[in-house]
Parts: sequence; structure tokens; C-alpha cells
Amino acid sequence: MRRLFPVTDQTPLPDDREWSLDEIAEAYAYPGLAPDAHWLRANMVSSLDGAAQHDGRSQPISSDTDMRIFGTLRALADVVVVGAETVRLEGYRPARAREAFAARRAAAGQGPAPAIAVVTASLDLDFTLPLFTSPLVPTLVVTGAAAPPDRLAAAADAGAEVVIAGEGAGVEPGRAVRALAERGLRRQLTEGGPRLLGQFVAAGVLDELCLTVSPTLTAGDAQRIAGGPRVAVPSRFGLGSVLEEAGFLYTSYRRI
Repeated sequence: MRRLFPVTDQTPLPDDREWSLDEIAEAYAYPGLAPDAHWLRANMVSSLDGAAQHDGRSQPISSDTDMRIFGTLRALADVVVVGAETVRLEGYRPARAREAFAARRAAAGQGPAPAIAVVTASLDLDFTLPLFTSPLVPTLVVTGAAAPPDRLAAAADAGAEVVIAGEGAGVEPGRAVRALAERGLRRQLTEGGPRLLGQFVAAGVLDELCLTVSPTLTAGDAQRIAGGPRVAVPSRFGLGSVLEEAGFLYTSYRRI
């Protein structure tokens, strides 16, 4: 893998070797945060023609290096925020502790693994799955105050922590981000899906997008990386970094 941007006098010549996990972690380190601040980054993959999925899943347009970056971004986060539909489609499991990142997490005051926070209005989730029954740290369910009481009870019985982030049945994106930060989960990572990412974009609470551009073409009618409500004025982000390997571009864009 090689760095294309930013380029400095210290940037090495084209480097085709596999980067270590520590080098990837340094490349994707969260910015320093004030005590009351938080940072929401998204990690998504897109084909050249804008598809975020193929046959409903992101794996067919991903790569081994993309998955290493995926794992590293998780290992840097306090919490991984994901939509209920993505949990169902991608077969989400609890985040695991990884020895390669243990010292880094300890130095940052983090626990052994990030929490998973599932955003859902209906709580239409299978609470017998390992995501809820055997996580290293309790899974969070982020929902609205008007969520079905029987489903709230089922979540609590499964050991999930319920976070209320909306007055109605739905979740208010900005309130969800703040509620997680108030629990000390300030380094936030969302892995979508597209509808949830679109809600964060529309609410103006996304700070960074880590986007893998896959050198694939899929055609069809697959979703883009962000769906849902349209913003009145397009959000402008600045290019933070670009890495390249085997035609894949691993980019980072931050709010200007």
C-alpha cells in the first residue's frame, strides 16, 4: 500500500508492501478531542459506479486490505453505530478484543473493545443473537421514547442497554450522537447502512467519511453509500488522505 496524499518530504517512495496494523492505525488516528467534544466518522465502500452493495452486501466490492482498515477503524473507536437493517443483512456480531490494539486502547483510556450501538425505531431485532447475548461490552439499542414497550422489555431482558434519542418512535441523529458521547463514547464510528448515514449527513453531524473506492463496476440499482433525506445545500468536506493498493483507493474526507 502507498500514500498518495498528503505528500511531504518524508513521504516514502511507492511502497508495495503490506502495511502493519500499527501503521494503518496511525494513518486513521482520531483527532485530539476536547473533554466535551466528540467525533463521528463513517466507514463505507463504493464501486466506481456508486454502488454501496452488491446483492445486498458490501463484501463483494471489498478487499482484504479494506477489511483490515475496517477492523482497525473499529479498534480505534469507542462505539460502532449501525442501523438495524444492516445488522440483519450483514449478520453483525459483537466487536472482539484484539491483542494488536490492546496497548493503544489502554493508553487512550478505552475498554478492550468498542460497544455496538444499533439504531432502530421498531426494535425489530433478534435478541437471541450473539450481538446481544454474548458481547464483550453490552450492546446499546438506540431508539425513540415511543418505541414498542414489549420490544424495549425484550432488549433489556437480553442485556442490551437502551438509549432514548428521540421524542417519538424515531431516532434524532444529533441527539443519538450526543447521548452516546454523554456515556463517554466520544470516538464514534458508523458503518451505515446507507439510510442511517444519510440521516447523519442530513442532520449535519458527520465529521469524517472514510471511503474505500473499489475498482469495480456493478450497474444495477444498488443503493449509494448515503440515502434518505436530501440536504438543502450539499455538505462540503476536505480531502484528508488517500492510500492506494491494487487499484483500491482508501480515502478520508473531513468536515471543512
